[in-house]
Amino acid sequence: MVTAMRAALAFGLLAGFYVLVAAVLGAAAVFDVVAVQHLSSGALKIAIVLTLAALALLRGLVLVNRRRPHAEPGVAVGREQEPALWRTVEELAAVVRTRPPDEIRLVAEVNAAVSEDTSWLGLRAGRRRMYIGMPLLLALTADEMRAVLGHELGHYSGAHTRLGAPVYRGRIAVLAAVQSLGNHAWIQKIFFAYAKLFLRVSQTVSRTQELEADEFAVTIAGRDAAANALRKVHGTDDVWNLFIDRYVGMTGMAGSRPANLFGGFHALVNAHVTEIAQADGAGEQTSPYDSHPSLRERLGAIAVLPDHPRAHDARPALILLRDPAVAANALEQTFWTEEALRLRPLPWEELVARGMYAARNEEPVHDLSVAGQRVVGAHQPFLDAALEALARNQSAALYDELVRLNWQQSPNLVPNVLARAIEGVLISHGKARWTLSWTGPAKLLDPVGNEVDLNQYAAQVVADPLMVAGLRGWLAQLGIPVDFRPPTPVGN
Repeated sequence: MVTAMRAALAFGLLAGFYVLVAAVLGAAAVFDVVAVQHLSSGALKIAIVLTLAALALLRGLVLVNRRRPHAEPGVAVGREQEPALWRTVEELAAVVRTRPPDEIRLVAEVNAAVSEDTSWLGLRAGRRRMYIGMPLLLALTADEMRAVLGHELGHYSGAHTRLGAPVYRGRIAVLAAVQSLGNHAWIQKIFFAYAKLFLRVSQTVSRTQELEADEFAVTIAGRDAAANALRKVHGTDDVWNLFIDRYVGMTGMAGSRPANLFGGFHALVNAHVTEIAQADGAGEQTSPYDSHPSLRERLGAIAVLPDHPRAHDARPALILLRDPAVAANALEQTFWTEEALRLRPLPWEELVARGMYAARNEEPVHDLSVAGQRVVGAHQPFLDAALEALARNQSAALYDELVRLNWQQSPNLVPNVLARAIEGVLISHGKARWTLSWTGPAKLLDPVGNEVDLNQYAAQVVADPLMVAGLRGWLAQLGIPVDFRPPTPVGN
């Protein structure tokens, strides 16, 4: 009853918003007439201000309400492609007494969601779609996935999607109105205050609907599975962000991309199983404008619901797919841009090795050689020219040249560049290699597996010109010629 009242209030506020828009348009029309009839300067100023505001408001609303065709994310999977997944979804829809989706799409997101095409302010139902994130299928167990699917189907059962569509569009329209009135401060303040009220009410309804949908998850899978699924969704989201930043972020380096996107994420998930399972929402920030309750609030609400024990199914959720590798590969094609798809696909180990060299070593090797050439007057940019400059106690001159080559000024500039350059030379001659790690940053290892750390040694060489002879001797012992000339970095 409370949720229904709040939903009705949200619709009322949405209708009130359009009444407010009509009031601004009406006021503009009235003052336009008054200004024309009486030609008073005061009325004319007000008429101009209101007319400009009305035009800006109309333009903003027309643009935001103009329907634009858009491509659905991910890939659609039919019953013939994924019979087990469809059978599970249809069985769960029967449990929650709702019509199953007309379309299921796999998406490259840590998310599961449902949508419904509606008309007549949500009174008339249309095509239903369910979106299932491949990262969740890689991280959750079968019973946890059932809880997630039950939660989403619960949104259908509670008619949440019908309410959500018009309210969501109204939310976009209200925000567009506020933005369009940027040059009309006093009118914008009115719409801004109204927008805050509308958003607070509509988002309160959304949060309540999430808690209601959690009840369906418990009914379908039991309290433990529902709670574990919630924790893992939050934990998997953190790991996915790490995956995108640290690993997928290497795409484009050395002109390459990973050959098995989701295989890499699966390996990262397996390396962070404990963290994913123990996510508790600590430090999570909340706001009255959040669309979802906090993780702790949802877990607390689940803990007091009547339990519905089910047979525990700890198998990976991937059992719902006929061939996970085929599904992941099809979805991966939609993840990349056309430009990225033209890049050379490499195994993760090779991608990391090449990507780390390109990001960390390629420019230092080249630029230090160029700086050395300029300082000692060598005929070509040799790395040994930079070592000769250090042997002559000309580190300050190397510093100046590196700054001219667009390196940022820093007290440790020369030692840092020297360390990265020596790493690059070792890599180029097969004496070291950047090695993939799913538990932390990539490591630079020598051929027997020892970690290579040259920071302190490089600092000593820069500080003491007499140590250059030892560095040259070490490189010669490794078979690295003193006249080694680095290639020009890609893009230079």
